[in-house]
Amino acid sequence: MPIKVNDPFKKLNPKFYPVWISFKTDIILKGGRSSTKSSVISQKLVEKKMRYSMGNAVILRQVANTLRKSVYSQISWALHDAGVANQFVFQSNPMQIIHKKWGTGFHFSGADDPEKLKSLKIPVGYVQDLWFEEMNSFDGEKALDTIQDTFIRETLPDNREMQTWYSWNPERNPYHWSNEFAEKHKNDDSFMIHHSTYVDDIRGYNSKQILKKIENYKINDIDYWRWMYKGEVIGMGDNVYNMANFHSIDEIPDDDHLIGLYFATDTGHQVSATTTLAFGLTRKRNVVLLDTYYYSPAGKLVKKAPSDLTEELNQFYEKIRNRYNIPVYQKTIDSAEGGIRNQYFKDYSEHLHAVAKGKKVDMIDYVHDLLAQGRFFYFDIPANEIFIEEHRKYQWDQKSLAPGKEPEVVKEDDHTCDGFQYFVKDNLRDLGLKY
Repeated sequence: MPIKVNDPFKKLNPKFYPVWISFKTDIILKGGRSSTKSSVISQKLVEKKMRYSMGNAVILRQVANTLRKSVYSQISWALHDAGVANQFVFQSNPMQIIHKKWGTGFHFSGADDPEKLKSLKIPVGYVQDLWFEEMNSFDGEKALDTIQDTFIRETLPDNREMQTWYSWNPERNPYHWSNEFAEKHKNDDSFMIHHSTYVDDIRGYNSKQILKKIENYKINDIDYWRWMYKGEVIGMGDNVYNMANFHSIDEIPDDDHLIGLYFATDTGHQVSATTTLAFGLTRKRNVVLLDTYYYSPAGKLVKKAPSDLTEELNQFYEKIRNRYNIPVYQKTIDSAEGGIRNQYFKDYSEHLHAVAKGKKVDMIDYVHDLLAQGRFFYFDIPANEIFIEEHRKYQWDQKSLAPGKEPEVVKEDDHTCDGFQYFVKDNLRDLGLKY
């Protein structure tokens, strides 16, 4: 027996009317960030759930630990928005939202644990919706097909068919499998391909604050804005970064001041350079490269031992801390380096924080985000010249920008580039980059 819910159609952005009424079995919603596409999917799944009491939705992301703060919260919002949240039980283990009376609802899982996904049993009713959120992060079309086959076998009542929803922000790389997936199915009668951006939001889901932020992206880095907020596949180009977003200064402006210090270290003491970058965060949430330590063993007969490097590293920390006399919030180091990290703890009884690294392209995207907001500055001093020089030369490996390959950078003279990425990745929340 269907239950009447608050009518979301009245609040739906008109751009999504075709999506709402579509009976296509596969619906692709791609586009820019803040286009409200995920909100529309969650509202539609709730509307269908309340219309078909025995219907279930299976909602997936590639990594399980991202579920709670994304799709789980999204469905919770949609249930409250529909005025029916009090009819459901919200559970964490297993992660699901189940109707108190019907025993059916929303089941959440990560695709990073295939065995757990295989064991996902729907005890009551049938699966009527399958949602791949952030589809571009999954392990390719074959992985999606395998998962879809798991849930598509059951026949639905009234000759209905299970609908599969795909949502993501397009990758820069035109050869990324997710972009090729959309291109491949653009003439497939069973697919609906829909593109939306933040400008399609005429209902006011996006705040004035986020719209102002988006306009700043547009001013500071038009290519980044086209990719991130217009959802355009802009390509990778040659150089990784737009150097116009690296702003040189001689001093902290009078209307701002530093509130905290951060350090980030990339190590390579055996055969390549070791660098430590000193960053300051300002009251206005700007980031300033204050100073750079850089040691290269190239061409040296006698190379520094880990104990030599940790001594110089500690001296660099203390020099910066004494110079600015403000709190040190984080000391980050390459997680792949154990020698210097262990040596530093032995010498100074302090654990340096090993960064939780991800894919190179993702770490670069975090830096792109900071840069495109116009929030990065560096002191124009001799010690920082190596940082600017390495970032100017930092390029994508063009051989990796091909179908079926993961984009890679040219691994040459990139130590400060790695250090910058470690700093940003390890401090996303402090930098206001955690979405």
